[in-house]
Amino acid sequence: MKSNEVILRQLTITDLEVYKELNHPDSAFHKYNGPYFKQSSEDELSDQINSWRDKFIVGDLDFLSNKMIIADKYSDTLIGEVSWYWKSKETDWMEIGIVIFNSDYWGKSIGYQALTKWINHVFDQHKHLVRIGLTTWSGNERMMKLAEKLGLQLEACYRNARILNGVYYDSVSYGILKSEWNDKQGKENYD
Repeated sequence: MKSNEVILRQLTITDLEVYKELNHPDSAFHKYNGPYFKQSSEDELSDQINSWRDKFIVGDLDFLSNKMIIADKYSDTLIGEVSWYWKSKETDWMEIGIVIFNSDYWGKSIGYQALTKWINHVFDQHKHLVRIGLTTWSGNERMMKLAEKLGLQLEACYRNARILNGVYYDSVSYGILKSEWNDKQGKENYD
């Protein structure tokens, strides 16, 4: 898949059933995407999708403000999603995340393509940000390699901070300054 074949777009009401299917509790990505957190049951997932459907119907789309779907540019197949959240809104500390739902797309540089677009989007939409962070765990080697490939720097390693099936893993945090990202992308830096 070429880099211009992946797009980021908003979730639509017509995506909800596919989104629900891709997020099924048995989906392989759950083994890597924060598996130490409580996972939603099928009923909880159905409730979430129904809640989103209701919001679409009344035009309340605020729940979409911090995420976008990763889709194939030509087939519009849902591949995953990117998101951001405030680690500390008071200090403009934002973290980003990515999930590739469909394991058929793993190992094809989709994450790199999507996060490159997402980081550009987040910095463009939030002009005041000076940095973006990404946190993962040492059991997700692909995500650590992706962060490094994108030019994010390892900023913190919280040893034995995550436990999964009786095994301790590190929580690892990466970050990149807007000026570093712009240099990497060949963009002008503006203060």
